Amino acid sequence: MPRPSLEVADVIRAAGESFVDRSRAWFSWLHQKVLNAILACRTATLGGHVDECLRCGYRTISFNSCRNRHCPKCQAGARDRWLAARRRDLLPTRYVHVVFTLPRELAPLALRNKREIYGLLFRSSAATLLAVARDPKHLGAELGFFSVLHTWNQQLLHHPHVHCVVPAGGLAPDHARWITAPPHFFLPVKVLSRVFRGKFVAGLRQLHHAGKLAFSGSLAPLSAPQAFAALLRSLFRSDWVVYAKRPFGGAEHVLHYLGAYTHRIAISNHRLVALADDMVTFRWRDSAHKNRKRLARLPVDEFLRRFFLHVLPGGFVRIRYFGFLAHRRRAELLPQCFALLAASQPLAAEAGSTNSDEPPPLRTCPLCQGPMIVVERLAPVEARLRSPPKGLLPCA
Repeated sequence: MPRPSLEVADVIRAAGESFVDRSRAWFSWLHQKVLNAILACRTATLGGHVDECLRCGYRTISFNSCRNRHCPKCQAGARDRWLAARRRDLLPTRYVHVVFTLPRELAPLALRNKREIYGLLFRSSAATLLAVARDPKHLGAELGFFSVLHTWNQQLLHHPHVHCVVPAGGLAPDHARWITAPPHFFLPVKVLSRVFRGKFVAGLRQLHHAGKLAFSGSLAPLSAPQAFAALLRSLFRSDWVVYAKRPFGGAEHVLHYLGAYTHRIAISNHRLVALADDMVTFRWRDSAHKNRKRLARLPVDEFLRRFFLHVLPGGFVRIRYFGFLAHRRRAELLPQCFALLAASQPLAAEAGSTNSDEPPPLRTCPLCQGPMIVVERLAPVEARLRSPPKGLLPCA
């Protein structure tokens, strides 16, 4: 993919140093850390390295990436490393994509309590999938899956939801066989929605009772037990949004599918169209009108405000594993899943397997597509003195 002509870093530079002063009401040290990382990413400030192709000997100088998880430039490399690590964990079966979304009434509370509310979103959505799937009336099996947190919509507004990627089946209660879901159905969405709502509201009540929720500004009245109880009652007036796509292909398909969800950030540099007259224009997809592509135009400060809405608390884990994929159970149960699937559908297991002793290289040569390795590290001072070869742009 060609390098974009406009980047989020360019928008930050256009806003100028006074942007932070204009945003003191909400701009924290964590936002400042992300801003500094984006500005320094792939510049001589972070130093660099010399890459050499093992096949043809071609060499290039690259500036180092910041590797901040909110940086638009760093996500492709992080995604590729994650996919290479997960390649061996993907089962030779169909997969299902399930999305759990918080209602808009809870968005202000979530913004002021990101760690608690996002953590509860993970726990309640996972507990819902595990409980409903374990019920003999539905699937009667133990699931194993991972969930990814997204907090935005296409226009960068606050929209917390989790994407769950689940094998279309699971282990029988005695772990003696693999139970496969019907070809065109996984779990009832209405049941998932109501169980999810009940578990999340119960978790909210516990957080409030334990004094773990912060209330400020317009949310201050909710600190009173009666006002908070009224909010909880109002959440039962409508069904919550849970969306499940139809089961799709096996492990090789999943590898390509996951890249669109696991390391996505609020907006990629490739969606930016123009920066002029202190206005930012970017593309967005209108899901309400058959995913029609449209253009949005925002003032620079408003664009950056929306972008930084989605900075996560320090140390917060945004990809989590549950069921038989949970870290404490994976070593014991995942090989058992592979064995049961191989015994029940050996041809499908052979065709869907992506296990490989040698995962594809993370960097490839632009001339011969051979693997490239780092042969020399450059300190920031050295990176400033040694420019990339003529005609090539620095990369990571």
